[in-house]
Amino acid sequence: MVTGAATGIGRATASRLAAEGAAVVVNYIGDSGPAESLVNDIEGAGGRAVAIAADVSNEEQVTAMFGQAREELGGPVDLLVNNAGIEKPFPLVDMPLDEWNKVLSVNLTGAFLCAREAARGMIAARAPGAIVNVSSVHEVIPWPSFGHYCASKGGMKLWAQSVAKELAPHGIRVVNVAPGAILTPINQALVDDPEKAREVQEEIPWGRLGKPEEIAATIAWVAGSEADYVVGTTLFVDGGMTLYPKFV
Repeated sequence: MVTGAATGIGRATASRLAAEGAAVVVNYIGDSGPAESLVNDIEGAGGRAVAIAADVSNEEQVTAMFGQAREELGGPVDLLVNNAGIEKPFPLVDMPLDEWNKVLSVNLTGAFLCAREAARGMIAARAPGAIVNVSSVHEVIPWPSFGHYCASKGGMKLWAQSVAKELAPHGIRVVNVAPGAILTPINQALVDDPEKAREVQEEIPWGRLGKPEEIAATIAWVAGSEADYVVGTTLFVDGGMTLYPKFV
C-alpha cells in the first residue's frame, strides 16, 4: 500500500513496486482520475493494482481502506509506504490552529493510523513485512514558516524509531526514507522560478534537484530482502543537502 500515490513520489513508488511484482494499493484523496490512470498503467503492464480513496487522517476511512485492500488483493498488507503529506507556509505568529492541526493530522497521525492497521494485519497473519515512512530532510533541518511541517517530520523520526523496536520481534521492519528537494508537483513553483531554483541548488552539493524515481528506487530497495538488516533508521536521499553546504 502506498498512501498519497496519485502523484509525485507516491506515484513513482507505486509504479516501481508494481514493476517488481507487488500487488499495489494506490491510495488517494480527491480526484480519482490520476489514481485510476496509474492503476490502468500498472494493469496494462501485467501488474495488479487497486485504487482506494481514503483520508489517512480519518480513523474510520483508514480502517475501511485496509479492509477493502484485504478483500480485493486476497491478504493483509505486508508493505506500507506512508507517503501522504501536505505542507503550506505560515509564520508562527500568523499560523491558524487549524492549519497546524491539518499538517500534523495528515503527516504524523496519518502515518500512525496506517502503520497501526498494517501492523495489526501482519501480526495476526504471522507474516513479516515492512513499514517505510517517507519523511524529509526536515527531520533535522529547520525551515522557517514551516514549523508545523518540521514538527511532523521530526516527530516521525522518533515515532518510527520507537515503533521499530516494538515491531522487530514480529519480523516487521520500520524505516524512514527522507527526500531532499525533489521534482514533484508540490515543488513546481520552485522549478518555474529560476532564482528560487538556483538558491535551492546552492543548498545541494550534488547540484540538482532529485527525481521521484530516485526516491522510489530507494524505497523499493528498503522494502526488499537485501535491506533486511536496515531497521529503525533514516536514509537521507538528498544530494547532500543535510551536509549544510553553505556552512563551508
